[in-house]
Amino acid sequence: MTVLDADDVRRIALSFPETVEKKRWGHPTFDVAGRMFVTVPDDQTSFAVRCPRLEREELIAAEPDKFWVPKHEAGSNWVRARLAALEDADELRDILLDSWQQVAPPGSADVSG
Repeated sequence: MTVLDADDVRRIALSFPETVEKKRWGHPTFDVAGRMFVTVPDDQTSFAVRCPRLEREELIAAEPDKFWVPKHEAGSNWVRARLAALEDADELRDILLDSWQQVAPPGSADVSG
């Protein structure tokens, strides 16, 4: 089994229309239309994506080994995911796409396929 890494996050994030990579807080972040939708913080074994708070609690409860929220991000609409806990690149793409769609401008290219 191949463990996903920060390069996989970068490759998939940049495959979405209008995505640009920026450096914030010393970490790679990815924006669409000037709004961040993913970052790869700390030691690059995880990534953070947008997630509505109500959905986030359910997600963490369902898969606590995969998803979590650091204390300093508890009030945000972000969740972190451990790269090593993901099943495959398709799951990573689905998670990143969901976050991208939350901030992409209406009418952005359809990337659901």
